[in-house]
Amino acid sequence: MTNAEYRSHPAISRSELFKIGKSPLHFKYERENPPEPSAALIFGQAFHKFVLEPDGFDEEFSVAPNVDRRTRDGREQWAAFQAEADGKQIITLDDMTAIQGMRDALMENRHAKFLINSSQHELPLFWKDELSGEACKCRLDMFLGDGKQRIVSDLKSCASAETDAFMRDVIKYGYDLQVFQYLDGVTHNYGPPKDPENPDTFIFIAVEKTPPYAVNVMQADKYILMRGEALFREYIGTYHECKESGNWWSYNGHFGNINILSLPAYLRKDFE
Repeated sequence: MTNAEYRSHPAISRSELFKIGKSPLHFKYERENPPEPSAALIFGQAFHKFVLEPDGFDEEFSVAPNVDRRTRDGREQWAAFQAEADGKQIITLDDMTAIQGMRDALMENRHAKFLINSSQHELPLFWKDELSGEACKCRLDMFLGDGKQRIVSDLKSCASAETDAFMRDVIKYGYDLQVFQYLDGVTHNYGPPKDPENPDTFIFIAVEKTPPYAVNVMQADKYILMRGEALFREYIGTYHECKESGNWWSYNGHFGNINILSLPAYLRKDFE
């Protein structure tokens, strides 16, 4: 299954479900009006492709030449490049240099190298959530399921791979929701772990986007999994209810209640 086929499948993904956290109205609008891919998103997609599916990189991405388009020769080279790159995502030469450096750094980390080289890559999974009845999907960057312990690994490019900084990214970007939804997808597709003493494991492989391209390999603990499950239940329940009622509410909530506007606690204490 291609990435385009996966994205067009109507089941709900983690990244879509996380938007429910802002409001169902924002989720609905963005689903009906998909934004153009940002430069950051294109960079991430190119990085994943280069590391996990390098043989298909040139089919989807073209690296822009470093030419001076103010000159005649530069304009001619650019026009030839655009014609050849028709239909592909374009990335800059600087971005490609960073992507290559990030890949090399990953291969120097023994844990990252093992997981990348030993796992199945870009595995799409589909299932039905029993409680809500909603169709779900996920696409695993890496899945290692041959040993006693099944391992889902996810590749993240980031500004800082330091553990505490990445922990803040987990909360900000809903990576805890991802941990639960991906492991839930594994259970629905492959059954529960055969050995209760070896539960399924989720590992983040974070690599910085600037030199020296530091790598950090981190295993999500039970508390991240528990928070991810709580978010999943809240968001999938809201999604189901909005689909059934047709009420895609926003900041005033399902019943349209007026919110109370007050001062933050650090200012309010001066008047209490």
